[in-house]
Amino acid sequence: MHVRAGETAHGPYALDIDPERAGWTFASLRVLDLPPGGSHTLVSGGSEWIVLPLTGGCTVYVNGMMIELGGRKDVYAGATDFAYVPRDAHTQIASAVGGRFALAGAKCERRLPARYGPAAEVPIERRGSGRCTREVRNFAAAAPAGGDGGRSFECDRLIAVEVLTPGGNWSSYPPHKHDEHVPDVESELEEIYYFEIDGGPEGLGYQRVSPSRDGGTDVLAEVRTRDAVLVPDGWHGPSIAQPGHDMYYLNVMAGPGAGREWRIRFHPDYAEGYR
Repeated sequence: MHVRAGETAHGPYALDIDPERAGWTFASLRVLDLPPGGSHTLVSGGSEWIVLPLTGGCTVYVNGMMIELGGRKDVYAGATDFAYVPRDAHTQIASAVGGRFALAGAKCERRLPARYGPAAEVPIERRGSGRCTREVRNFAAAAPAGGDGGRSFECDRLIAVEVLTPGGNWSSYPPHKHDEHVPDVESELEEIYYFEIDGGPEGLGYQRVSPSRDGGTDVLAEVRTRDAVLVPDGWHGPSIAQPGHDMYYLNVMAGPGAGREWRIRFHPDYAEGYR
């Protein structure tokens, strides 16, 4: 469940996790490195994708559209703009300046239109308190129960958010899970955590996944930049940032539910005040 940096690298991808590699059905994540002037063809197949700049910017050509992504210096510089790529599309990603780009994907049924997601419209949430404070960038979050006035970015199954945890803080806390379907309580979602740690190669963090059932996922991983952790089931959290080293992670989720919902159940043994 702990995928270390480079373990799934091939070609232009520094990370390549698909449902077959993960042993599940829906969620995928690729991290694409492009040199200045480089380009890459993405064949979306039966999945929808979001092209998310981690560093640098790019141009996405899809379905006769040209989507310019200004991107950002790095993941600590704030939210970025992004592009939605529908299933059954051939897409060209080209970068004049070079950069690193996350391709977050989910197998899906509906073919939605290609779209641009402006950075200025990404909802930013400050979550938790004290040493559990973190910033959540809900660029492709699912709408909460009762709707959100149209502010969520529409996808068929894909749910994706970014989290920035200050050095010394905990996030993904209290531990929570979404590994079974309980109407109006919990949705079943596969999840990938992709990490980057500020401050060079000595930066690290910790990710815990504990079993929610007999024989369930049980992981305590020391994570470093470009590592990933797969969460097919279980209570996940905390995510712990080393003091002096801010921790970024990208969450990619998808599941079999008829509706695109993010419903979680918190571990009953932990305090509610840090949510």
